[in-house]
Amino acid sequence: MESPVSVHVSENTAARRRPVSIHDLRAAKERGEKFAMLTSYDYSSAALLDELGVPVLLVGDSLGMVVLGYDSTVPVTLDEMLHHTRAVARGAPNAIVVGDLPFGTYQDGPSQALASATRMLKEGGANAVKLEGGGAMVEVTARLVAAGIPVMGHLGLTPQSVNQFGGFKVQGRDDDAARQLLEDAGALAEAGAFAIVLECVPSELGARVTAAIDVPTIGIGAGPDTDGQVLVWHDLLGLTTGRLPRFVKQYADLRSEISGAIKAFVSEVADGEYPAPEHTY
Repeated sequence: MESPVSVHVSENTAARRRPVSIHDLRAAKERGEKFAMLTSYDYSSAALLDELGVPVLLVGDSLGMVVLGYDSTVPVTLDEMLHHTRAVARGAPNAIVVGDLPFGTYQDGPSQALASATRMLKEGGANAVKLEGGGAMVEVTARLVAAGIPVMGHLGLTPQSVNQFGGFKVQGRDDDAARQLLEDAGALAEAGAFAIVLECVPSELGARVTAAIDVPTIGIGAGPDTDGQVLVWHDLLGLTTGRLPRFVKQYADLRSEISGAIKAFVSEVADGEYPAPEHTY
């Protein structure tokens, strides 16, 4: 039997004997080894993240806002998701590439979901799909898993339902909501989901869900006790404008760095400083 691949982010990718699999994430949870997931929307970012050893890349429908300029994830189409997922898959041969199923492509039930998820794997090159919600999505998850399609669940704040929630608000604060989220997480795990994203829930609830189920949890605003953490690439790098959610930590300020570089280029072109003799043939 093959030894599990470490899911620790490492630049020493040569140490990997094979690509990361969903079973490696389960093994990491059993060892108490936390792991990172990052969003990726194009070949260049995917190739860099894969080179750095990030084990899971999410082609999130968040691309609707950070790449396509929509005001929410709702307008994103399956064709748009497939376009970006193909690019990420080409750049990341070692990571698990998870493609979001966008709003309106799986809510009608297992048959619609199976058709959409099949396209995500066959045409998009994804290794797995992610869908939002519990309840009816438990049956959908079971159907996809039975068809051989790995499924990542998503509970708490589910952005595709932002209109129903009345905005981007923390979920699971009261006892009934927390109990329902725990039940949904257990049902999704029982249905075969290989991991579950927990978004914008109290830290204590994130810890309870993580302890209650055997599959890994991946938090985004769900406290420190989940098995993994995910951030949007643009948020982490300081490329996002406007007010950021509380859970975001900016590890760089690339917006300022890029602005400085662009201003210098524009100025040097205007002044005739670029191209200099060393930049010409």
